[in-house]
Amino acid sequence: MGRKALIDQSELRQLVREGLSNAELAARFGVSESGILQAKRAAGLSKPMLDHSRALPWKLDRAHSQSGPATNLRNLSSVAQGRAIPAEKLNTALRWADRLVAGGLDIAYEPGRGFHEVPVSAGQSLIETVLAEARRALGTGYPPRHPKDQPEDR
Repeated sequence: MGRKALIDQSELRQLVREGLSNAELAARFGVSESGILQAKRAAGLSKPMLDHSRALPWKLDRAHSQSGPATNLRNLSSVAQGRAIPAEKLNTALRWADRLVAGGLDIAYEPGRGFHEVPVSAGQSLIETVLAEARRALGTGYPPRHPKDQPEDR
């Protein structure tokens, strides 16, 4: 078993503020990038892990984990948990979820089949729930109005 590297947390914090990459930090402290990630977690410098289990309550086959529905659900879940994602990814996920909700559809998953759309059964659908949580986190200012929709100054 190797020795436990000592990484000064205050020095680590300063170097992170200066913008050093994990690879640069690893070289500086003589540890692996994994060691830097552990040290950053211990120092409270890493973003908390997101939990997508509410949005994706199934054990996904590897073949389906990067599919459109899985990606859209993860993106909506990320937003609901306060994480910023690129606008184009957010807009894609919102349009997808809005289309399903407007059509009275929900999403289902079967390991052999993958994701498929199903009619909403009694109660609120998974898509409605995930979409509502994302919209709550976004607040009332989303989606932003397109500049061409704004009244012109005269």
